[in-house]
This record gives sequence, C-alpha cells and structure tokens, in this order.
Amino acid sequence: MVASHAITWEVLESRGYETAWVEIADGSLRARGRAVGILPEPYWISYELETGEGFVTRRLTVTAQTETSTRTLDLRRDGAGRWTADGDPLPGVDGALDCDLGLCPLTNTMPVLRHDLHLAPGEREFLMAWVSVPGLVVRPSQQVYTHLGRTNGGGYVRYASGDFRSDLEFDANGCVVDYPGLAVRLR
Repeated sequence: MVASHAITWEVLESRGYETAWVEIADGSLRARGRAVGILPEPYWISYELETGEGFVTRRLTVTAQTETSTRTLDLRRDGAGRWTADGDPLPGVDGALDCDLGLCPLTNTMPVLRHDLHLAPGEREFLMAWVSVPGLVVRPSQQVYTHLGRTNGGGYVRYASGDFRSDLEFDANGCVVDYPGLAVRLR
C-alpha cells in the first residue's frame, strides 16, 4: 500500500504553520516539509525525513533560519543503532529508533505506525533523538505512547514525556489530526 499526501497543520505552540509532503509505503516513510513560526523567535525550517523498514529513522536533514543565523543538521542512524549529527557521534541517543523534530507533528507518526498504536491496544516506551527548533540541538528524550481508543478510521494515542501529557488524534495513515496545545491539521 502506498499513501502519498500533503498535510498542513496550524502549529499553535509556535504560532505558525507546517506543511509536509508524506509518502508511506511498505513499512517506510519519506517526507519533506517546511514550517514557519514566531515562537520562541521568528524562524522558518525545511526538512527531509527518511525511514527504513519498520518506520525506523535513517536520516533527518534540517535547515533552520532566524533573523541572525542559519543552522543545518544532518542527523543519521546507522544499521547498528548509532546516531551521528553532522558526522559527529551522539552516544546519548544510541539505540533510539526515531528522531523527534520539535514542534513537528509528523515525527509522532513513526512509533505509532510501527506498533499500530492508533488502531490497537498497547503502550510503548521509546528513547528518541529529540531535535530543538530553531536551535537544532539533539538531546535524548524518553517518551511513552499509549493507545486510548479508535475513531472512524484512526485513533487516539496518549503521548507522555516527563511531566507533559497530551491525547493525540491520528488518522488511518498514522498521521496527527489534532495534537492539543501543539498543532491541528487544516482541512
């Protein structure tokens, strides 16, 4: 099955917008996207995301621009679970399967699809390579995803990290429809 579509979200937390062109096929995801926001400071980013089999991140490239700087990040995960940022090792996130681009609802898709958490009961804990926006600093992030129930085609999944909790709505393709407080898909 190949699902290819464009998704636009209003990103409430950054007071901006994001559009992603997403292709999901045979257990993998490819996407490219652009976002603009004014919080924590006015910025715009462009990114490309590629996963391998099982929706495991292979590579995330990001360019972030603010009034005073342009930053780039080439984040890669090798077949042994080791991560690099611009070629430098990131041992703090070794073993993580996914990246999580800050303020980007798309990067919630990979762990949800890998375990069908939008469609079936379950709870999973993950270590993520979390990327700040617009700074593009990579940090380890422990996250828990819990299936809460089905919708017409998709489902609800609770996302938790530290003291933060939010009940996200996903469509049948495993993409965020509503991330309360962070983003909502525009129709």
